[in-house]
Amino acid sequence: MNKINIYQKIIVAYFAATCVLWMYLLLTDHKSGNLNYYYSFFFGLTPLIGGLIGMFKASIWGGLKSALGKAVFFVSFGLVLWGLGETVWSYYNFFRDVPAPYPSLADIGFAPSIFFWILGTAFLSIATGAMFALKKSHWAKVFVILAPLVLLVPSYYLQVHVARSGVLIPDGETTLKAILDIAYPFGDFLALTFAAVVYALSYRYFGGLYRKAVTFILAGLAVMYAADSIFSYSTTRGTYYNGDWGDLLLSLGLFLLTFGILGFATKPSIAASKTTQGNIQ
Repeated sequence: MNKINIYQKIIVAYFAATCVLWMYLLLTDHKSGNLNYYYSFFFGLTPLIGGLIGMFKASIWGGLKSALGKAVFFVSFGLVLWGLGETVWSYYNFFRDVPAPYPSLADIGFAPSIFFWILGTAFLSIATGAMFALKKSHWAKVFVILAPLVLLVPSYYLQVHVARSGVLIPDGETTLKAILDIAYPFGDFLALTFAAVVYALSYRYFGGLYRKAVTFILAGLAVMYAADSIFSYSTTRGTYYNGDWGDLLLSLGLFLLTFGILGFATKPSIAASKTTQGNIQ
């Protein structure tokens, strides 16, 4: 992926435009109103449209008949679900005048998206040879055990001790919100851990041609982990508003995920196809 394709160029331009809107909100100190709602709606289109393109283009790699096709399809499907969740969120904003509909029907889209990102990275581990490396390397087995533990400690500290003052369900908070506050960052944590393992154990897939795409997917999951943690913290503290710093991180994480998956939206060269034919079955 030395050159970005047309889909990636469009998504870069669109993300830049949303960043301009976010900067305007910051400089004018906008924290409520339709302009903030528009920002939430606009950045939600990135995963929705990009995910639809990714699902369609998964057929290039064999669709649901190959490991790589499944990886592209399921990560893309997760993006679509997130985008649909954001669309429902915007419905509450514009038509019911609810600034932060959480928990709400929007979570029906948000919550399962993480599962499909994990499922996609699982198939990516097969397609890139990570599972083979795990079977052959003692170091790989140690890494798989240590990586989750290293990531789990700061996650627990941020979500329980910092955001919730050591109390899982603070006074005045619903049980459902408390569950979602923990579930979202923890789900991102699992997806990030899985993706990190896949990345570390993968061989030079396509001679490194699509390694950058996998890198962007990994980076996107890392940012989503941080963004969901901030969202849980700000909604617990009552400081959240549409277009805050947490929303900027969400838009960045979704952009990186979408940009990465769209790296698989164009056909590989004939040489690359011959070299890696066995890897994508």
